[in-house]
Amino acid sequence: MSLKGRSVIVVGAGVAGLAAARALALRGAHVTVLEQADAIREVGAGLQISPNGAAVLKALGLAQELERVSTRAVAVELRDGLDGSLVTRLDVAKLRPEQGYHFLHRADLIDLVLQGARDAGAELRLLQKVEAVDLSGPRPRLHMATGAEIEAELLIGADGLHSQVRAALNGKVAPFFTHQVAWRTLVPCEPGAPAVAEVHMGPGRHLVSYPLRGGTLRNIVAVEERRRWVEEGWSLRDDPMELRVAFESYGARVQGWLEQAQDVWLWGLFRHPVARQWQRVLPQGAVAILGDAAHPTLPFLAQGASMGLEDAWVLADSLATKGVGEAGLSEYQARRAPRATRIVEAANRNARAYHLSGPLRSLAHLGLRIGGAVAPQAALGRFDWLYGHDVTRAG
Repeated sequence: MSLKGRSVIVVGAGVAGLAAARALALRGAHVTVLEQADAIREVGAGLQISPNGAAVLKALGLAQELERVSTRAVAVELRDGLDGSLVTRLDVAKLRPEQGYHFLHRADLIDLVLQGARDAGAELRLLQKVEAVDLSGPRPRLHMATGAEIEAELLIGADGLHSQVRAALNGKVAPFFTHQVAWRTLVPCEPGAPAVAEVHMGPGRHLVSYPLRGGTLRNIVAVEERRRWVEEGWSLRDDPMELRVAFESYGARVQGWLEQAQDVWLWGLFRHPVARQWQRVLPQGAVAILGDAAHPTLPFLAQGASMGLEDAWVLADSLATKGVGEAGLSEYQARRAPRATRIVEAANRNARAYHLSGPLRSLAHLGLRIGGAVAPQAALGRFDWLYGHDVTRAG
């Protein structure tokens, strides 16, 4: 079943929204993407696309571009943050070699899916801030900051953590502060750095780093537990010295990276429930949400972008095979909600594992070292449910 002639409005020009725009446009829909910013700028820092996300980009015809702008990861190393010693190594290059595990700058991924959406016929409109979404009429209605009102035949909410579309479907729910904050920064990368994601673990804090853009930049995300509340968002600048002080007990390798940090951003980590309702059919229209609007997740499994890509494919596939109605939208939620919930819960557990202290930390590190030496593939096998899942093949 084609979506030929269907009119679709996507709110939000992030990874999930632009991937959905391409997926829907390739199936014949007329897609317009509304973005509140005045330009698509180079924002954010590094991110990871694991094999499950790479499978979607391949199915969307963007695999070649992904290879061009990304670095293929060789391994993930868990290290003792205090002395830098190796705890265990996961050779991810051996996990799904036909798909790969990729490091790339968020701006490069946005450029990739934006061009893909445009090539498929989707239109991008900037300076389109949505103030509210009304689902009480026959069609979804957008109330814009300009005072204009826009009706949609099919409305897709890819508008992130503070989604107006999610609020219209589910009401507003206050997020829970995890008592963790995260810094992100980019520093120059040392020549010849291997394509390895390093996780430096310590009591109450951890730091993740990997190279970007052909090894010219090093991405750093550092997380610290703290009691005081920090505003949720990505746009708070912080003093680099605050980051250095937080990790002053860490080893020389980490200290060397942080000494180079200049532009440092800070955000509070909040836990949001997975949305109860992802879609609704109206008398003459329909609405659905995806990505962070449906299932915000903590960054401890590096699955935010890949989850958005999976959502985009499944949404377009469900609507194309079952129709833009109750059958198609219900299938979309049924295929995505259980997996998204499992990933969000796994990310929550990772946060606790990285921040152990005292005898429990020593015992956990010993177990990882022994497991890595005796059965190195067993640790990778624990993630088959995540990385081995291909939504472009699954029914």
